[in-house]
Amino acid sequence: MKLLQSPAVRVGLSISIATGLYGVSFGALSVTSGLDFWQTMALSLLLFSGGSQFAFIGVVAGGGSGIAAMSAATLLGMRNGIYGMQLNALLHPRGWRRYVAAQLTIDESTATSTGQTDPAEQQRGFWAAGIGIYVLWNIFTAAGALAGSALGDPKQWGLDGAAVAAFLALLWPRLKGREPVAIAAVCALATVLAVPFVPAGVPILVAAVVAAVIGWFSHGRSDEGLEPDVDPYAEHRHGHPGAHRADVSHGVPAVPGRPGSPGAPGTPGGSAAPGGP
Repeated sequence: MKLLQSPAVRVGLSISIATGLYGVSFGALSVTSGLDFWQTMALSLLLFSGGSQFAFIGVVAGGGSGIAAMSAATLLGMRNGIYGMQLNALLHPRGWRRYVAAQLTIDESTATSTGQTDPAEQQRGFWAAGIGIYVLWNIFTAAGALAGSALGDPKQWGLDGAAVAAFLALLWPRLKGREPVAIAAVCALATVLAVPFVPAGVPILVAAVVAAVIGWFSHGRSDEGLEPDVDPYAEHRHGHPGAHRADVSHGVPAVPGRPGSPGAPGTPGGSAAPGGP
């Protein structure tokens, strides 16, 4: 099979273009938040996690300390460690590829890989999406950083609050169900109440503690878990009679209500007709 004829590669490349273009926004917001060009590029090259990067510059833009910014970014990036465990068992990378795969493990590469049923396609999907997004995200981050440097004072253009808005845009699609929305509302209230009393950057950590406490004592649905932002194969699975068998054969349990899972709405066995680097 020619590489470009692979369904997983085509999906990975299309997601790479869409996600990579968003790097322009990060680059511009980063330099207008106070970071220089090379600091901005270091974040994209080394951290390479869109949600974590926006969280970092959001705290910095608000006058928060470096420790607060790193803590916020770490909280958002923890999910990639969970993805890594799943992909390690799925792809079995060896040697130096393990280190490269760890760097490329993000929402989109995970979703593109796990959305495919053939083991070879899972490999192609992961590497196509991971490498494609990494290259384009950094290219467009550089373009955005250079453009942002010419903008001058961010308040003049209203960009001083744009980092927070961009971060909320990444967060909002994740709030599916009444319980996540309720937790988000409580955390937002805790953040607002903490702002007058603690240094900049600390309110987001207060919100994280509140969310952790609620999560520890709540009794939510057992089928709710941490999933990638995107499900590029949602439409492909619809009406595909082999999806159930393939998921089970690869050790993916049937999770009611989860997009792309057997028994989920819009998938085989369902009752009716899913999202950063």
